[in-house]
Amino acid sequence: MLVLSRGPQDKVVFPNLGISVEILRVSGNKVRIGVDAPDNVRVLRHELVDTLGAQLQAEAAKQGADDPAAAKRRHDLRNRLNTAHLGLSLVQKQLEAGLQDDALESLARAITQLDRIDSEQDPPAKPPATPPRRRALLVEDDQNESELLAGYLRLSGFEVDTAADGLQALVQLARQDRPDMVLLDMNMPRMNGRKTIDTIRANPDYRGVKVFAVTGEDPGSGGVEIGPRGVDRWFTKPIKPGELVREMSGDLEHAGH
Repeated sequence: MLVLSRGPQDKVVFPNLGISVEILRVSGNKVRIGVDAPDNVRVLRHELVDTLGAQLQAEAAKQGADDPAAAKRRHDLRNRLNTAHLGLSLVQKQLEAGLQDDALESLARAITQLDRIDSEQDPPAKPPATPPRRRALLVEDDQNESELLAGYLRLSGFEVDTAADGLQALVQLARQDRPDMVLLDMNMPRMNGRKTIDTIRANPDYRGVKVFAVTGEDPGSGGVEIGPRGVDRWFTKPIKPGELVREMSGDLEHAGH
């Protein structure tokens, strides 16, 4: 997840596209966004127009205009570039209207789209081996808390899925790749923390999954054990996110994840 602040040095470069997007000036609530691009990329009032026309034509000539797969790829790529173009156009309108925060959110989405396109243009023949990112399932019924903590964890190197209560968490556990860790609130609707823990611990498919309580309840409340049949750790709100990440990483390293 990409997070942009309103600092004067924010810049994102897309080397395969030859494009950079930068926050050029900050003065009070005024933010100016700049897009720098090569000659074959038309930039007008910070609007991006189809950046890969020449490359798409070269691909068509190389692979053959009648190649259905190549035609579909060009079609999909143009649609995705159009999405990025519209996103940057929206940013410009929002800046003109004085909607600085909305503009930064729209810019983040457009940059994410460009980043995905850029990463696909010149994929390395043999990508360097990197360890898989650790997966966490965050179970929290407060949407704002969930989004904030999930964002922090993602920026700390975790892949994060979220669930609003224990029932939703169990559905996700059954349908998705098993997480390395579950971060669990205790007081939730439909299925609370204790019932969720009991169900997880009773299922052999989830053996080895770490469970951390992240809750406003006192440690061990509600009959929840801190140990192998309950939660591995208990964090009482308000938590320190940095400490939580360190404990998560330490426990997973100790367990060999």
